[in-house]
Amino acid sequence: MGLAGFGATQGWCADDNNATNSVAPAAAPSAATVDGLMNLFVKKGFVSQEEVDQVKAEADAYQTNAVPPSSLSKWKISDGVKQIELFGDIRLRYEDRYANDPTGGRVDMQRERYSLRVGLRGTFLDDFYYGMRLETSSNPRSSWVTAGGSSGPYGKSAASINVGQAYLGWKQGHWLDVTLGKMPNPLYTTTMVWSGSINPEGASEQFKYTVGEMDFFATFGQFVYQDFNPNNISSGLGGLGSFTQSTPDIYQVAWQGGLTYHITDRLSAKAAATIYQYFGLHPSTTDSGNSSAPYYGDAYVGQGAYTGPKSTYPVNGWSGYGLNNTIPGYQSQGYANNQVGINKLLVLEVPAEITYKFDKLTARIFGDFAYNFEGNQRADAASAGYAAYLANQLPVATINTFAPQTSQVKAYQIGFGLGSTNVVYGQTQGLVYGTGSAKNAWEFRTYWQHIEQYSLDPNLLDTDFFNGLENMQGVYVAFAYGFSANVIGTVRYGYADRIDSTLGTGGSSQDIPQINPVNSYSIFQLDMTLRF
Repeated sequence: MGLAGFGATQGWCADDNNATNSVAPAAAPSAATVDGLMNLFVKKGFVSQEEVDQVKAEADAYQTNAVPPSSLSKWKISDGVKQIELFGDIRLRYEDRYANDPTGGRVDMQRERYSLRVGLRGTFLDDFYYGMRLETSSNPRSSWVTAGGSSGPYGKSAASINVGQAYLGWKQGHWLDVTLGKMPNPLYTTTMVWSGSINPEGASEQFKYTVGEMDFFATFGQFVYQDFNPNNISSGLGGLGSFTQSTPDIYQVAWQGGLTYHITDRLSAKAAATIYQYFGLHPSTTDSGNSSAPYYGDAYVGQGAYTGPKSTYPVNGWSGYGLNNTIPGYQSQGYANNQVGINKLLVLEVPAEITYKFDKLTARIFGDFAYNFEGNQRADAASAGYAAYLANQLPVATINTFAPQTSQVKAYQIGFGLGSTNVVYGQTQGLVYGTGSAKNAWEFRTYWQHIEQYSLDPNLLDTDFFNGLENMQGVYVAFAYGFSANVIGTVRYGYADRIDSTLGTGGSSQDIPQINPVNSYSIFQLDMTLRF
């Protein structure tokens, strides 16, 4: 037993000396030398021949089974990977949503929900980086799943594993960052314009340059909005008879420039201007009529399905969903009138914030403003689309269409935030959004938001506040507290009502799709988040 202990101790010392002092270990003794030492120890009476034979047998078994040393990792990573990080979160939520229509009808949803997001990110050699993330729910604007929402009790069908992020990037010093794939949103923006859950797909280029106390930045995005395949079909192919099909893919392009001005060590200001354009829009009426679903290229109408009691297809309530396209018109995604069209959108967005750091608190005034330069034409097309929808009702419906509301082309947000200094804050960063945490840290955030009917892309809006709808305005309040370095508790409340009573509340939220227009809306959320 003494010989076994001697051998183990000598091996440990060599490894420890190498790791701690970076000194190469001495060469291992030959088998003949070891046998000679063993024979000497037997002659001196330090160990018995039986003990020597046992040690030799154990050594032979070790070599035969090739057991790896416990200090070596069993997970082999390519030598080109400089750094790898596991990240993600588990979130639990209680939620209560409430919406009513102009006649007093209402929908109330009380749900227990959960969400899982887990991914890997890191860097390669030569300034390349990567990221990937899996998450529950296939909804691009939400990773939340409703408990009990499967086909049977305690089922799994409601939850699925989907790729939320998959991207590669390349950095050149501090000034250039190029990203390809399905990426975290690279733009400086707010939840007024972009849902925080959306990860755009395509390419982005970010440039940074510092002059004195000013950090200038420019970000360009070329995003694949919708892919249509096959893009072209000749006459007689694909079951289209004599029809041909030409459906180019839709792209969203963003052009952003801005700066951060470090006024003092405590006070800073940040602002940017972004132009959004859309290319490849294709009205479905120019081809077979069904090749462009969900009709992003068609005119956005944004109205509900109300027709009046004397029409051929009477719809007396205010629902805009679930009619199964039985009424002729500009349908989309189960709505009687198009709620997803992105025609006539040339949007300017200007987000900004002012931040002041006290000794133990950070205060922020923030906001956003957006204006659609083609909003007049978008309003004209919406009015014409609704008139065409009503004209299909014979006899003519007892209600009249609306005149184009060409002034409903802007959106704005103004808010205030206050929180502990040991968390990074931004337009979509902070304890409230779960992007950072620290034990006993807290954040309070509130804003007023106003989104007119023809101002923004309805498919990008946050589906929580306020249900992903346009022609809505209201208040948002949230408070978050860090119970530990990884666990955050958050409570949120929002209330909104309709801006223009002559219009519907356009948008394609699937949480409460049954009502258009929504006359008033409220939401309450209570979250528990574990970050890792």
